[in-house]
Amino acid sequence: MLASERELPVSGGPGKRAYVREMFTAIAPTYDRLNRIISLRFDQRWRRYAVRRLGWERRPAGVYLDLCAGTLDFGATLVRQPGFAGRVVGADFVPAMLRLGRGKSSRIAPVTADALDLPFPDASFDGAMVGWGVRNLTDLDAGLAEAARVLRPGARLVILEMTLPPDPRLRAVYQVYFRRVLPRIGRLISKHTTAYTWLPESTQAFPPPAELAQRLTNSGFTDVRWRLFFGGVCALHVGTRS
Repeated sequence: MLASERELPVSGGPGKRAYVREMFTAIAPTYDRLNRIISLRFDQRWRRYAVRRLGWERRPAGVYLDLCAGTLDFGATLVRQPGFAGRVVGADFVPAMLRLGRGKSSRIAPVTADALDLPFPDASFDGAMVGWGVRNLTDLDAGLAEAARVLRPGARLVILEMTLPPDPRLRAVYQVYFRRVLPRIGRLISKHTTAYTWLPESTQAFPPPAELAQRLTNSGFTDVRWRLFFGGVCALHVGTRS
């Protein structure tokens, strides 16, 4: 049965993992272009802000992890920062996405890897970032714990993720765009029947920002803080590895 003919597997499990891999493989060629269109190019601004919260200045020659890296946009944002002299490892389990990001910087090493089972020793990285990826994990808590495992004590994790505006009136207006307009734009450009229905459906099923903050704390992060962008359509979480 095609994904378009069944309920999308937003709740997790092997069905979600298989769907996410197939979907991102299929939409890889149009992924960056659609990110700019559907976010009105705010995705780039939010990445720059998140990088400023990463605290890379404490170890400018360090090694940083771009987790669920996709086409390596987050890592590329970091290596472009004036004064940054380190390198980035971009980990993702969809090789097609990583291949499309290879030309963005010679200081980013793409690695095909599952976020729930990273092939890195404990305390390998001086910081980590995830851009719109934790929502796609089949086990959120296991993914956060794995991120904590590979970070050095004192290192920061920054997460950008979709969320829903807390104001009921703004949420109602946004839902019209999110559930009706955005999927049509996505289908038109990507030619994938469900990828941009997955975006609102998986956001609806994802924990709200306060819950994600608590789950970061439970996974070994301290001083966890979060803020909303653009009325609450995107959230930034920052935590420090204890």
